[in-house]
Amino acid sequence: MNKKERTKFVLKMEEELIDDLKNNTDSLTLHYSADKDVYIRKNVSNILGRIYRDKGLFKDEIMDIAINLLKNDDKNVRQTAVYLLAEIGKKDADRVFEYLETAIRDSHHKVRNGVMSALKIIGHANPEPTLKFAKVAIHDSDPEVRRKVVHGIELRGRTNPEDILPLLEELQDENNPQVTKMIIHVLGQISYKKGCLEKVTSALKTWKNRELVEDTIPYILEVHKKYPFSSRTPEEAEKYLNDNFEGYKVEF
Repeated sequence: MNKKERTKFVLKMEEELIDDLKNNTDSLTLHYSADKDVYIRKNVSNILGRIYRDKGLFKDEIMDIAINLLKNDDKNVRQTAVYLLAEIGKKDADRVFEYLETAIRDSHHKVRNGVMSALKIIGHANPEPTLKFAKVAIHDSDPEVRRKVVHGIELRGRTNPEDILPLLEELQDENNPQVTKMIIHVLGQISYKKGCLEKVTSALKTWKNRELVEDTIPYILEVHKKYPFSSRTPEEAEKYLNDNFEGYKVEF
């Protein structure tokens, strides 16, 4: 569909989803939630989320829809439920985290990845409850849960690294290589905006896990080389890192 056709289609979807809400049915909501096209599934959550947040209508009904969709056998439907929980969580985060905690253990990666995206969305709009949830979840016994949560708080860290650096520090002795790799990735990704490299560097200088810090520093520089919109040039970043991590065995 071209842009005009998409706009027309979304308006049609909105009318039908509102009819579902008015008639206390979910046939069309379920139909669209199961669609193979992620664009359509995302619009289910966007439309219902706007009705919930901006209009303040059918709030309990929409929450019930999200809960019911999360129980569906279809992975696409459960993923749509997670998207919808994210939209609800922008306003009422405390209502959704117990369900996201279930979804992050889902058998399908689409649903688990949806939770990671949901944490980014909610964390941007509603950081306090998101960080509260993350502080517990990063110590989950399942490394996949820890990895998804670390990735999920990345977006908040890009603008407010000081909010997530203490949580990452709690994981500095992580023994799962995939989780450790994600920690390094997030540290790099939250370092390139104005004022952020200084905050990340200041935190890392206090970490006891010297090996992890040594592995992280080259990735921070790699990010600055990769992103031409970084606040510092690669040369400036390299000098700053060298000046602040003198004595570390780091090869750029």
